[in-house]
Amino acid sequence: MRMLAEDVLDKYHRAGEIAAKVREEMKKTAKEGMLILHICEKAEGMIRSLGGKPAFPCNVSVNEVAAHYTSPVGDERRVPEGSIVKIDVGVHVDGYVVDTATTVCFDPEYESMVQAAEKALETAIRVIRPGLSTSELGSEIQRVIEGYGFKPISNLTGHQVGRYTIHAGKSLPNISHFSLNKIGAGDVYAVEPFVTLTDAAGRVEDSPEAYIYRLVKRKPLKMAEARRLLRFIETEYRTLPFAERWLEERWPSGQYKPAFSSLSASKCLMAYPVFVEVSRKRIAQAEHTVLVDKEGPVVLT
Repeated sequence: MRMLAEDVLDKYHRAGEIAAKVREEMKKTAKEGMLILHICEKAEGMIRSLGGKPAFPCNVSVNEVAAHYTSPVGDERRVPEGSIVKIDVGVHVDGYVVDTATTVCFDPEYESMVQAAEKALETAIRVIRPGLSTSELGSEIQRVIEGYGFKPISNLTGHQVGRYTIHAGKSLPNISHFSLNKIGAGDVYAVEPFVTLTDAAGRVEDSPEAYIYRLVKRKPLKMAEARRLLRFIETEYRTLPFAERWLEERWPSGQYKPAFSSLSASKCLMAYPVFVEVSRKRIAQAEHTVLVDKEGPVVLT
């Protein structure tokens, strides 16, 4: 039975406390008409001011967008009136990652969908334990969501987290499925039900947009500035996702753009496409990171 060392556990707890504070502050901050960029920058700045580092760029996903939207450089998009907004923040302390999300609803018609996501999350946390199969957990999540009269997103999952790794090892589907995977004592998971309407497709697809990147491999590069930028990304973010606007803050734009294009063309970086619901129906999300202790679940966020 693998359990976490005390110093590792302490770092997870510190990261979780920061993430929870930021999530709750963003719930109060988000308003109709507000620049999405303002929400992203405020969340990321607050993480740093509290002593953590962003584990990925703050995601602000509106209506049918499920995940992976963060403001690009100079973003002028605003939170629409009557929208449903998912705010997803990640924090790491010394590489130990936590991930948490909430949905802010500006349309009373969709409040029950938000409640379904939150109740499904509560239920998952109540039942998760060492030895539980991921298929049983998915069945419980689906049962709660459908009990509220909604549909889970079938191809978005919760996930195990690791050091400098957002998606590590096992996935936690939010639907009934066949799997031999079991929850292990000492594992840390981001549990995140995604909920949509019953007449929706209930799946997400890649959109053409992508504003989040991750280093995936080192390659020989001809351009000296590209080599320098690659070293910077490797040192600063390791294998964690980052936003191009973070580079602009630290790098003269006239220099980083050709270097960034070179890294992208050479496949040193991967891009995360923005996920949208196939039938363009609205989505709600709730998420906590949970340590599965042998005594039971410990909610870190």
